[in-house]
Amino acid sequence: MSQFITGEAVTIDLRVARLGSRLIAGIVDFSLQLTALMIMAWVAFRIVAPDNDALAATVYLLVVITVLVGYPVTAETVWKGRTLGKAAMGLRVVRDDGGPIRFRHALVRGLIGAVVERPGALLGIPAVISMLISEKSRRLGDLLAGTVVLQERIPRGTSAPVTMPPQLAYWATTLDLSSVEDALALAIRQFLGRVQDLSPAARERIGSQLAASVRAVVTPPPPPDTPGWAYLSAVLAERTARARRRFADAPAPWQPGAAPWQPGAWNAGSQHPGYQRPTAPDPLRPYPYPYPYPYLPEGQQVPPGQGPEDPASSATRLIEPADKPAPGPFVPPA
Repeated sequence: MSQFITGEAVTIDLRVARLGSRLIAGIVDFSLQLTALMIMAWVAFRIVAPDNDALAATVYLLVVITVLVGYPVTAETVWKGRTLGKAAMGLRVVRDDGGPIRFRHALVRGLIGAVVERPGALLGIPAVISMLISEKSRRLGDLLAGTVVLQERIPRGTSAPVTMPPQLAYWATTLDLSSVEDALALAIRQFLGRVQDLSPAARERIGSQLAASVRAVVTPPPPPDTPGWAYLSAVLAERTARARRRFADAPAPWQPGAAPWQPGAWNAGSQHPGYQRPTAPDPLRPYPYPYPYPYLPEGQQVPPGQGPEDPASSATRLIEPADKPAPGPFVPPA
């Protein structure tokens, strides 16, 4: 990706086409030009039928200029920066600020290509050298015309979807994610998507850095003993779910199986993707009552009378409909 500053002083990131794709597009265009040159030369000589060498040279020169300069200039002007070869490779020529090119840009590119970069035995070597040493892979024609070639067709990634760890589903609903920027969320997604390919040292280092960055902007902090991968996965999954609901303008779904975090929820061998994920609890299965009180931020106390009962006396009692308090009438504030 490379940054471009638009005419409105807005910085955008665009993917610049590199030497390989541009070389293939150039070969396609050159093959088409060579075919058109042979056909047009044969037709011109059949029509004009010059009887001296000077006239024959003039006709041949006009045909060469028409094909080598006229084809790219006309195609890039009419097709907004694309030729047949560029279209086949998903490339497009744009201005330095990302805007569409005009006739003057295409003309400068076409003239430099025909006169400086590809004549005789050079075979495009100056253009290749310029693209190799240029930051945005620009050839001589791009430098003089103020243009750059972009890669429009980007392969779709096959990253695994990020899921919510069941142990953190309840805690994630309390998160304040307003300060999580898109760049940080993208870094988390890329890390979780390729965590299996990283060495243990790199996995620990990158994961710790990302977790520290998330803790700095997300509240409340994660429950005790939460693995780093689970923390990152929960934050990203909740952010994605909220974005989808906001886009669809839908309320948050009620999840009867989402339970508060409880100590010992993470076993010693829990790891991330590729690692075996814990299965989500059955929403219809009753849970032991009562749960430990939901995780509270540091310094906040459990309200009197609302803490957990003695586990020895109630760990095996199940939530039954009769145990649920009946809703009382709503009394508006005075």
